[in-house]
Amino acid sequence: MQLSLILVKRLVYRSAAACLVVFCLLAAQAMAQAAGGGATARAASASAERDPQADAAFEHFYNLEYDRAIQEFERVLDRRPNDPSAVNHLLSTILMRELYRMGAMNSGEYANDSFIGEAHRSADPKVKQRIKQLVERAEGLEEQQLKANPDNIDALYARGATRAQFALYTALVERAWFSALRNAVGARHDHERVLELNPKYVDAKLVVGTHNYVMGSLPWSVKVAVALVGLSGTKEKGLEYLREVADSNGENSVDAQVVLSVFLRREHRYDEARVLMHGLAGRYPGNYLFLLEEANLLRASGRVQEAAAGYRKVWQNGREGKYGNLRYELAAWGLGELLRSQKDYAGAAAAYELVSEAPGPDPETLQKANLAAGEMYDLLQKRDLAMKKYETVLAENSSTPRAEKAREHIREAYRE
Repeated sequence: MQLSLILVKRLVYRSAAACLVVFCLLAAQAMAQAAGGGATARAASASAERDPQADAAFEHFYNLEYDRAIQEFERVLDRRPNDPSAVNHLLSTILMRELYRMGAMNSGEYANDSFIGEAHRSADPKVKQRIKQLVERAEGLEEQQLKANPDNIDALYARGATRAQFALYTALVERAWFSALRNAVGARHDHERVLELNPKYVDAKLVVGTHNYVMGSLPWSVKVAVALVGLSGTKEKGLEYLREVADSNGENSVDAQVVLSVFLRREHRYDEARVLMHGLAGRYPGNYLFLLEEANLLRASGRVQEAAAGYRKVWQNGREGKYGNLRYELAAWGLGELLRSQKDYAGAAAAYELVSEAPGPDPETLQKANLAAGEMYDLLQKRDLAMKKYETVLAENSSTPRAEKAREHIREAYRE
């Protein structure tokens, strides 16, 4: 029986992991608050008075201006040291900034479950320590309030948000999937309790809706098994809840649009997802990830020319300085992948070469692009250029799977 339960949990956490990381994607990606959910909830109560300084901080947050957002949230916390939601705001932004630095923000990984096997760069030990300190601080404030009143809606909501963020941290930074799942389930239970006490607390439906969709995505046999340990949900209810939050114009509206877009992409409902991304791209012009995801969705729906134009627009915006030092080279990578799929090997090689022209490109993306460029040159029968690219891959980092591929291609030219 114990062995069976362990096997069930292994099946569950692999699918539930999407719930943990889905926000990491776009809203600064806030492709994080998802299982997360509510990690960026801006207020502890749906009726709470809006804080102009916090609102300004979130404008920076969703435009990927993490340093400025952190400065603003630190000021908010100085004014409200006993407010767990203020701690959660700062915690969320520090976590998102570190995930971005680690290279864990590629939306394509969240369209399926491939991210489970993707380990990116290690987190900064000092940042990890600060994240844990903020989690401990938030939990201490929440437990103090709940001890005085177990039905304190604001405290329950805040605790769910803290648990959600810690689930995201343990999943993507520590890669401790069982621990992440426990925190994600705890977040869901807290926000379900919020909805029991106040069904109009729409923001709480972000976590609950996300969890429902993920549970509803499990194979039937696994659904039956997880029901025995108290987990259930349906895709339909999950999407319904997420739409409600997305349309509410509430504190979690943007986050819900991000999560909903990711799930719609998984459902191959590309046009619906693209409408959401198009709207967010217009609202937050500094966040190239929204515009990039719109291009990804166009490509997935077979609109090749429009997708190519979208990638080129992101690249050109970056070259014009509209994204500062952000890693807009993902647009060149996406364009290369698109042209490669169309067997335009010369065009693909040229796109992959662009990655190295971006200021401070992400090392993983750069190595992938150099390997892919080498493969294109092999297909074009330009063996000398291909060999130079493979040697560059090895010089960048000789211990990665990409480096192993480069060694194989050095021994024998790449062929499709």
